[in-house]
Amino acid sequence: MRAFAVAALILVSLAMRATALTPIEPPALEDAVLRGELPPVAERLPAVPLVAPLDEGQTIGAYGGELHTMVHREKDTRLLAAFGYTRLVVYDRDYVLRPDLLESVAIEGDRVFTLHLRPGHKWSDGAPFTSEDFRYWWEDVANDQDLSPSGLPQVLLVDGEAPMVEFPDATTVRYTWSKPNPFFLPACAATTPLFIYAPAHYLKPYHPRYADPAALAAQAEEAGKDGWAALHNSVDNLYRFDNPALPTLHPWTITNAAPAKRFVAVRNPYYHRVDAEGRQLPYIDRVVLDVVDSKLIPAKTGAGEAALQARGLSFGDYTFLKEAEERNKYRVHLWRTAVGSAFTLYPNLNVADPAWRALVRDVRFRRALSLAVNRHEVNQVIFYGLANEAANTVLPESPLFRPEYRDAYAAFDLIEANRLLDAMGLSSRDGRGVRLLADGRPLEIVVETAGEDTTQTDVLELIHDSWMAAGVKLYSRPMQREVLRNRVFAGQTVMSVWTGYENGVTTAGMSPFEFAPTTQQSLQWPAWGQYFETAGESGEPVDLPEAQELMALNEAWRASANDEDRAAIWHRMLAIHADQVYTIGVVSGALQPVVVSDRLNNVPTDAIFNWEPGAQFGVCRADQFWFTPGEATLATN
Repeated sequence: MRAFAVAALILVSLAMRATALTPIEPPALEDAVLRGELPPVAERLPAVPLVAPLDEGQTIGAYGGELHTMVHREKDTRLLAAFGYTRLVVYDRDYVLRPDLLESVAIEGDRVFTLHLRPGHKWSDGAPFTSEDFRYWWEDVANDQDLSPSGLPQVLLVDGEAPMVEFPDATTVRYTWSKPNPFFLPACAATTPLFIYAPAHYLKPYHPRYADPAALAAQAEEAGKDGWAALHNSVDNLYRFDNPALPTLHPWTITNAAPAKRFVAVRNPYYHRVDAEGRQLPYIDRVVLDVVDSKLIPAKTGAGEAALQARGLSFGDYTFLKEAEERNKYRVHLWRTAVGSAFTLYPNLNVADPAWRALVRDVRFRRALSLAVNRHEVNQVIFYGLANEAANTVLPESPLFRPEYRDAYAAFDLIEANRLLDAMGLSSRDGRGVRLLADGRPLEIVVETAGEDTTQTDVLELIHDSWMAAGVKLYSRPMQREVLRNRVFAGQTVMSVWTGYENGVTTAGMSPFEFAPTTQQSLQWPAWGQYFETAGESGEPVDLPEAQELMALNEAWRASANDEDRAAIWHRMLAIHADQVYTIGVVSGALQPVVVSDRLNNVPTDAIFNWEPGAQFGVCRADQFWFTPGEATLATN
């Protein structure tokens, strides 16, 4: 957190230079200004806009263009919130926290956070962005039982204690805890962030404290919502980007709602960033999300139908994409992925079936399955030997990396795998050589996938063969992502597939929450995570000793005052994960193809492709991507 304070001073000084700049109007908005529909740019910007720094290799850009990219479902409109990556504070390319929407922040002992907003900052509809938007969220949303029945977000509670929140003036907000809360600012900078503000002017007409309750009830009924709270929640989600009427602070604002096969986002005329010459960002006028079948994304990308594309592409598409580079005027970059593992099996420790639950919770079973994966074969056949054969843990680029974490139960050892399974009493087999459970059922594991990446199916076919040699039969079952997650949450799924831990390049100062049962989204222990997130209102309490220790270590990290202690806590947590094999990683360091139009500039050739932290393209400052003028941006499809 001390690094953040230094960065804050640097960016405040950069922002102050903006007062000496003459703001430059984006050409796309000049007519609206002339017609009186918009004030001039100098009146739309904050008094102290943020002067966006250029990363190495980036240049001052030109205005205009329409960026097309493809998604495979309507809910992916939320990528606009990820790629736009506008937060109270943000990570830079070195993963240092810096102010963004905030002009500055003062931190006292990780307990007191005084947030200073930018005077004159406005929402995308021109309404002021002030401490009233923070007060509304705190008093009228977060602490309203109807809107937030589960209570405050867990990241705001320290040993069950809520913060004291103050609003001294229109540009100041203060959060105070009696004990340190180092989770707070990183949560505000997350790809899926903690929003502690909401557009009060837009939402008050949906709240009975500010609107007529009877009229609200009628409006909810007309909209098919079960009461005013459901109506309010349906229009208030700054992350989903599914309500064109909801004001935003991001570089682009969406213009149409689902159902649609194409979503169009246009520049936010009140965006708070400028470049070093005073041009209001973003450079690009419009972003278009085309919704297509996930199986068609590689082919359409290769045909030149996207100006920027990574979603829906895997390393297996690289050769095909590379062959069409010159013909379709794009280039293919290979970015390093920073997840703990590119392919990970998640045994569900909270599976509902009692027999499977007992089996999955036996560490010998998890170790045996990991030992029975031929990672070298997977690496050579699927990843051309370019990935690292490893368990799901931090990467060598992390200062917390140790070889023993990477190598734990990751060697291909069928003899030991069979010995462990025999020792569990699973020595009986049927005519196929498949082991039998105690109740006589064959040891057939259905591994469920989101069906979005053919690489997953290819890897599972290889694992099927090596697991059969250990007497374990594998079946794969693809389904929609939402269906998969709901099945995991309900305990219907025995095992699923996803990428590994989101942040494989973590440091001692970064939160270890992902390595403890703190969120339902963790596919290996969703019910435990739900129990934590809802303060015991739903889910299941953690009932395995090692997982309980992880929870205690997570809290100890929060209370710790120095990086040396935090590093020791991290190493204990990583050692537990290596020993207990809660997840079965296969390979790490896989490469992600990123296809970039020849005319699109400021997209790094070499970068880390990561969701959390990093927001994929967000940490690269997509508002500073720009098109070389002179030609149509993209032939419409």
